[in-house]
Amino acid sequence: MASLQGSFSAISAIRSSFSSSSSPSLTGVSIVRLPDCDRRSFGDRRNRRGLTCTAMVQQTVQGGAPATYAKEMERLSAKESLLLAFKDAGGFEALVTGKTTDMQRIDVNERITGLERLNPTPRPTTSPFLEGRWNFEWFGTGSPGLTAAKIIFERFPTTLATLSKMDLLLKDGYAKVTAQLKLLNSIETKCIITTNISVEGPQRMKEEYVEGLLESPTVVEETIPEQLRGAYSQAVTTVRQLPVPIRDAVASGLRVPLSGTFQRLFMISYLDEEILIIRDTYGVPEVLTRLDAATSTMGETNQDYVS
Repeated sequence: MASLQGSFSAISAIRSSFSSSSSPSLTGVSIVRLPDCDRRSFGDRRNRRGLTCTAMVQQTVQGGAPATYAKEMERLSAKESLLLAFKDAGGFEALVTGKTTDMQRIDVNERITGLERLNPTPRPTTSPFLEGRWNFEWFGTGSPGLTAAKIIFERFPTTLATLSKMDLLLKDGYAKVTAQLKLLNSIETKCIITTNISVEGPQRMKEEYVEGLLESPTVVEETIPEQLRGAYSQAVTTVRQLPVPIRDAVASGLRVPLSGTFQRLFMISYLDEEILIIRDTYGVPEVLTRLDAATSTMGETNQDYVS
């Protein structure tokens, strides 16, 4: 007890000296030598404190730039893996014609969920990366795009009708889905669905169908089979003889109003400058890749939605 009292007296004397004078000199201050046991315990505490500080610094470094770089490399690797899985599964043509196998589908779905886990955009519905033109790469079973493709190919063999491409344009609250069809390998046409898109939350959106348009077909005369060229010439002559209003209506395509007929909710589970993944209310994924260059930075956001 006496040694502790002596230590406290020495410490009090040192504190008084520093508080009463701004000079760093310790003249007149008596230093009491701490007992060996106290010095050892003080040294142990100082060593432990040094180890703690070192661990904190190491933890800060590990949680800083190196960890961010590693996570970004993991995300880029997951993107490349998913795109390779699309290619291995036969691409868009194999998907819409039903030629993908169960093993290929489960492999793609596994890579989709792996990429969604690394989503770099926490509020994708208000991100400027959302707007632009996107190409459909993958439909899940039960998605509207795959259902429409199955209807086409169940009624027409691939020698008569093919769905060569589908893309999506998102701009100013509107969406336009364009499906490019080829008939008899010589007649090309487009089916366009226009919808309204509204923001329901940071990840959730609502789509309401507005109009369907079947464009007037374009015929590639060089690819018309020889046995059909006579019929084609007669059809062209007949169209040219139609009254101007009817001919203009045929040229502008067939429009079908769809307002109030169909709507759906979906969520954006992944978005960056190159890939968009959405899921409907059943969790079915659709994966799209960007066709045009992104013009905005990841930090910018659209303020139409405020939570």
